[in-house]
Amino acid sequence: MTYLRLLPLPMALTFALAFPAQAQSLTELYQAAKAFDASYQSAKAQFDATLAKGEQARAGLFPSANLALGVNRTNITSDQATFEKSYGNQNIALNASQPLYRPANSATAEQGKKQAELAQAQLQAAEQDLIVRVSQGYFDVLAAQDNLSFVRAQKSAVTEQLASAKRNFEVGTATITDTREAQARFDLVLAQEIASENDLRVKGLALDQLTGKSATAPWPVVTPLALPVVEPADVANWVTQSEETHPTVRQAKLGLEVAQLETQKAQAGNKPTLDLTGSYNITQNNGSVNTNIDYRTNVASLGLSFNLPLFAGYAIQNRIKETLALEEKSRSDLDAARRGVAQATRAAFYGVHSAQGQVKALEAAEASSQSAVDANKLGYQVGVRINIDVLNAQSQLFDTKAKLAKARYDVLVGGLKLRQANGTLKEDDLNAVNALLVK
Repeated sequence: MTYLRLLPLPMALTFALAFPAQAQSLTELYQAAKAFDASYQSAKAQFDATLAKGEQARAGLFPSANLALGVNRTNITSDQATFEKSYGNQNIALNASQPLYRPANSATAEQGKKQAELAQAQLQAAEQDLIVRVSQGYFDVLAAQDNLSFVRAQKSAVTEQLASAKRNFEVGTATITDTREAQARFDLVLAQEIASENDLRVKGLALDQLTGKSATAPWPVVTPLALPVVEPADVANWVTQSEETHPTVRQAKLGLEVAQLETQKAQAGNKPTLDLTGSYNITQNNGSVNTNIDYRTNVASLGLSFNLPLFAGYAIQNRIKETLALEEKSRSDLDAARRGVAQATRAAFYGVHSAQGQVKALEAAEASSQSAVDANKLGYQVGVRINIDVLNAQSQLFDTKAKLAKARYDVLVGGLKLRQANGTLKEDDLNAVNALLVK
């Protein structure tokens, strides 16, 4: 994997001229992941299968028909007399029935509708999960790139400080301690650079695997970055939305409705059924034991089939008890889903607000750290500060820059996670984040 920001500037420019970078936006990579990610494709296939299964459940409401064909041939011989007889027949039968009153079939068909709605909620949850995973991977790469840039900038600053310490030692204005401190800090930054390069490589590979593309190159964010404001600002509004729209709550609610229909099916075991039946049979006989005459019979029938269950060894009563208990379980699952979603929504809401506060604090810390670096450099030049003071100030500055960049990304991803937490996250929400990227 190749990233231009990993290369020195002259080499990066040469590489860019020879091989134009194919950077991708957040929405572009999401579409690629949508067509490639195995988890999402599995959820989509399950959705299609559940829709077909829901249509199967309606079969009990429609008429059924069967066509049967038969051919028989009989040959009779006897060793007691010169007797031999051969005859046969062909028949065709058409049977059909139409349910007129079957409560269990009606409940099964209604369950099929609920299962289709349940599959839709499951697919929506998979889409929201994919949006968050792609966004997290996207900004993880950007954060790794920024971290590597800051480490290399720190390496450059430490290199200058090391050269300054060596010059001062040679002219006798500094001790060997300054040189050794700068050398130790240089070696440490070099190790950090190696770790940062590997971290960027790993994050890039993760994004590649998620989107199915090679050498993905996310667009960076615009500078200065105006972070979006969380609206509405009241956590109660977010929680209220989650109780109605979150896919997990909808799944639990549909699960309760399916359980209630299952109870209706069990109770239908005590109810009668009524079907309209009809048949038409044609039999062609080529003789028989007693005659050689061919003849054909046509039989048509139309009627009603009534069935009333009387006793089934208490199986129906115990089935009703079972479904009522499962219905109560589904009701408890719904309560648990609502509470869990509400808690997750509150945690995500306050997480975004916390990240926004960290951004403001780190912006102030960045300005203060820059002032500290400038002051320590000046103090070192006039002899009131030692080399380690400058090195510590520089280290604090670049560490603050890296944390600030990461905090900004956390706000952007946190906004998407908040919408996922309350169930309102949609593909369109990526456009707002995508507008904050440099094309």
